[in-house]
Order: sequence, then C-alpha cells, then structure tokens
Amino acid sequence: MNLRNLGASGLRVSAVGLGCNNFGGRIGLDATRAVIDRAIERGITLFDTADGYGNRGGSESLMGEVLGTRRNAIVLATKFGWPMDDVGVLKGGSRRYVMSAVEASLRRLKTDWIDLYQFHVTDKLTPIEETLRALEDLVRQGKVRYVGWSNTTGWRLVDAAWTAKSAGVSEFISVQAEYSLLDRRVESDLIPAAQSKGVGLLPFYPLAGGLLSGKYSRKGPMPEGARLSSTPKLAERYMTGANWDAIEKLEAFCTARGKTLLDLAFAWLLAQPVVGSVIAGATKPEQVDANAAAAAWSLSAAELAEIDKIIPPPPVP
Repeated sequence: MNLRNLGASGLRVSAVGLGCNNFGGRIGLDATRAVIDRAIERGITLFDTADGYGNRGGSESLMGEVLGTRRNAIVLATKFGWPMDDVGVLKGGSRRYVMSAVEASLRRLKTDWIDLYQFHVTDKLTPIEETLRALEDLVRQGKVRYVGWSNTTGWRLVDAAWTAKSAGVSEFISVQAEYSLLDRRVESDLIPAAQSKGVGLLPFYPLAGGLLSGKYSRKGPMPEGARLSSTPKLAERYMTGANWDAIEKLEAFCTARGKTLLDLAFAWLLAQPVVGSVIAGATKPEQVDANAAAAAWSLSAAELAEIDKIIPPPPVP
C-alpha cells in the first residue's frame, strides 16, 4: 500500500483508508475486529471514524476495544460536531463543546491522542476563529496532532485558512467531501479552494453508495443485505437513468482492460492530485481486500481523458 502526504502537511496516510462508520451499527465487535485485522494486514494506515458513528459513540468504542497496542501503528482520525443528543446541546464547534467532545472521544478510543481531529459539519452559530483557537489548544496539549474539516464549501475553507494564518493557529490540512465518478460536483468549488490552500481531499462515498462496486445491475435483482438494497432514499438518489448509462460505458472501459468497475472507482480518485486517501467502509474482510487491491491501477493521461468524455467534469465558475 502506497503512502501519500495529506495536503501540504507531513502527515503520511495510506492511499486507501478504512471508513469506520459501519462499526457499532451495521456490524458488531467480532466483525469489526475481522475488518480491522485485515485492513492492518493489507497496509491500510488511515482509520477514519467519528463520535457520531455507531449510534453515537459505538464506532469509537469498538475501535478502542480492538486496536490495543496497534493503535500506535495507524493514523487515527475522528470527528466532532455532529449532534450527540436529541435536544441539540451536544454538537457544534464552540470552545465549550470541542473541549468536552475530544475528552469523550479519547476515552472511547482508549488513546491519549488523535492524529487527525476533524470538524464534522459547519456550525453557523460559532465563529470559525473560536473553533480554530480551541483546536489549537488541543494541538498544544498534545491531544491532537492535525486538524481537518468535513462537509464544507470552498469559500468557507479559504476563509478558515485565512483566519488560521491571521490568528497564528494550526490550519486545516484536510477536507472530507463526497466525490466519485458519479458525483464530481466538488471539482467546481471545493477542489480549487483546497488546491489553492494546500489542503488534501479525503473523498467519502467513493463507490457512490455502492453503485460503483459492480454488484448491482440495471435490470437484475437487488443484492440481499447491500446498502442500496436496504436504503431506498440512497437507491433513489444514485440509481438514475443517467448513472446507469454512464456505468454501462465505464464497464465497457474496464472490460477492455481486464479490470473491474470497483478498480476504476478507486484508481480514478487516486489519479486526482488533491486526493490524499480514498476512504471506503467495509463490513467484511473480503471488501477490504478488494479496496486495497484497487489502488494498484495507475491510469494514464489518455485513459483519464477518455473517462472525461464518458462523465464530463462540471464547469468551473
């Protein structure tokens, strides 16, 4: 597994990361242990979770149980800011909340530090400088090594970079966003902003909810237990006529090269200069194997141009 610098920072992460949102939710302790064991065997070093994953704390708790001494060998990333209660109190980016949220995550993860602490969702009620100064205190205390953002816009990312530089505090080194062959919207706004500020992109939903996994077909039955089979809203969003047309062309592209649709989904993202690591979840060790193997395909400039003809990039303002 190749390692890459995340943005302009010195943090090195595996080209394929493990998304840990299934832990404590779709799968329990034993299955979580099997997935983590296989990921470490395959050289995956970036493990991405959040306090809200696994029914609020379940993912972090299971990871704390499973990792043990191996925690030192991975880049552990988690997030804060997502609602952790039903009344809207435990959420956001205020200093008061950030300071308590990190302690709760450290307890669940059974660790003394977090390698990448990420602001999960924008808090419009709190100035970004307040959040950044709170995160800087955590960095100085040694509880956090690097900071990142998730689910934001290009202009907010640039504003945060300017604010951090002006205040003399740690800047965000990464940003998470949905990005895949079937959803290239971030290319018109967030990616140019990230590139201009040396921020690395961590794509989530790289398989478009699973539609790019190759397990679905336009006219065939829905596979039992698959994400789109059990989540009608996601299926409605991704299983459009335009997406099926694109997938059929992409499958022909892959077949001509002896590759799979899943291989292409990862290889294409890893060919984008701003991408640091492709985050993909797994519920079985076999899925980890497939994701890790997909990183070996290096697309040529001609192949990337051919893909752009199948799925054109969005216009850049």
